[in-house]
Amino acid sequence: MDTIAKNKQLNNDEIFELMKQFITEVIGEEFVEEMDITPKSSFTKDLEMDSIEIVSFSEKIKTHFGDQIDFTGWLSAMDLDQLINLNLEMIINYIHECQS
Repeated sequence: MDTIAKNKQLNNDEIFELMKQFITEVIGEEFVEEMDITPKSSFTKDLEMDSIEIVSFSEKIKTHFGDQIDFTGWLSAMDLDQLINLNLEMIINYIHECQS
């Protein structure tokens, strides 16, 4: 389920569930079952995703939301510390803002 109706605005809970689905598709269900994924989960510390997995996750967001969200541009504006500390809540808030 990489794409849905582009016009439907998702609430934060729906965005969170979608992000969890993308994470599951990227790192595998067997790994996700062992994790407690929350909006505060960081990609590097909590989810232990490597750079290739983060790129794959990013591609899923771009495929799903299309031109509605400039996810790559948003990430490229961050400094290294922000990228290291990136968590789901930050992405959820960004996507929610872009839908407004």
